[in-house]
Amino acid sequence: MKRYISYIFLLVILASCEGFLDVNENPNAPIVTNLPLSAKLSGALVSTVNQETLQINQIGGFWGGYWGTNNDGANLYFDLKTYNGPAIRSQREGIPVWENGFNNVLYFKLIQKEAELANNHFYMGTSKIMQGWLFLRLVDFYGNIPFDDAAQGNEKLQPRYEDGQIVYQKAINLITSGILNLKQSGPIPATNGDVMFQGNVDNWIRFANTVKLRALVRQSEVGNDSYVQEQLALISQEGSGFLNQHAQVDPGYLNTAGKMNPFWERYYRDVQGNATANHQNIRPTTFLISQLQDRNDPRLTKLFQPVNGEFKGVIFGNSDAGDPAFERVNTSAFLGPAENGSPTGLFRSHNQASMMMSSFESLFLQAEAAQRGWISGSPADFYNRAILESFQLLTVSANETSQYIGQAEVALESAENPLHRIIGQKWLALNSINSIEAWNDYRRLGWPEYPATAASGVIGRPFRLMYPETERGTNIEQVLAQGNDMINQKIWWNR
Repeated sequence: MKRYISYIFLLVILASCEGFLDVNENPNAPIVTNLPLSAKLSGALVSTVNQETLQINQIGGFWGGYWGTNNDGANLYFDLKTYNGPAIRSQREGIPVWENGFNNVLYFKLIQKEAELANNHFYMGTSKIMQGWLFLRLVDFYGNIPFDDAAQGNEKLQPRYEDGQIVYQKAINLITSGILNLKQSGPIPATNGDVMFQGNVDNWIRFANTVKLRALVRQSEVGNDSYVQEQLALISQEGSGFLNQHAQVDPGYLNTAGKMNPFWERYYRDVQGNATANHQNIRPTTFLISQLQDRNDPRLTKLFQPVNGEFKGVIFGNSDAGDPAFERVNTSAFLGPAENGSPTGLFRSHNQASMMMSSFESLFLQAEAAQRGWISGSPADFYNRAILESFQLLTVSANETSQYIGQAEVALESAENPLHRIIGQKWLALNSINSIEAWNDYRRLGWPEYPATAASGVIGRPFRLMYPETERGTNIEQVLAQGNDMINQKIWWNR
């Protein structure tokens, strides 16, 4: 974790809406301490949502059954398509989930410390909630990780790892503490730097409760019922409920290279309007297309371009890359305004907000919790509202939505296995928006049963990421103490 301290000053780049849009400062200059808390909060939120919508969503896109590549892109994302754990953890060309995640923890920890000195409960609360979010994410990827010793810079060069279940409990407690801080907040100034909820304390608390609910649902298969019920009682006692709108980050994107919405700029169009390599080569899987078609799902026509009147996917892993049916021109690309002339689907504009957590994920979590008897309310009501809000995001009409929900293949009341139906619809809704949750649900429940990679010689599926080379080089004793550091090793809630 030595390298984390070298990232502190990255906050200068992402420090505020204004700083994000017009930065000429030297990122290595030690001026971060001169920035107000409002600037630091906006920068940390942007950095976190960038990791969510790009790096983490991409892993979920491939490992969650949504994405593959056409023949023209067969050599792209080879490590993800072959579950190559050692290559993914590589310091030079890997995917730095660990490094980026702990850097973001550090940003929020610095905000928390400064806020405590200033007795500013709003920034104390928001920084704790986001640290909890990040620690939960890191456990989901790696299992055992540092918590008490994390993000301590030169004070803890070899941070002690803690059991993943213990970190989960500490992260939930940290979020609870953040909620208490928020309840003690006074008036929030308009220049608060909150690019997610604009200083709305109630929305922050509902978001925090929903993050806790997600963490509790993760534990559904490990016999931890007493703890789950205890935490659900605390949420109920708090009384604010769960997220009822999208948690989106909007720092004020511009139609300028490097300052557009990052999802748009990486997966759709560059500043000149040219299709990116990802837009040309990433395709929906044949499994995803079939699941949408089997349910007459109108989201299909909002998401992907037809080819000669038909929607054509690819096989994840490129097992038959010689087949012309999987060439670029013969497979369905993501749909956007350049193709349909209107803002719909995943790509609506270069300055669309970035999704941290959707309202429909919140509702699907509540549907599952209600189906398990954990919370009050109708599972079908939560479920139907979740589908409705997913459809609204993709601009599907109310009439089409009603017809869809009324189908026997969709209605929760007609499901032989209601839990599977909830998770199946959640999988369809989170497609390419928060794709990592599909992988998390599969590891937890084995559902939906989307295909593993078809790449030659690959057996099994990934259940975690291996500890990165950056950590092995500085903290090898702690890494070795965790035992089997393999990509097929299950983490604590994965049973």
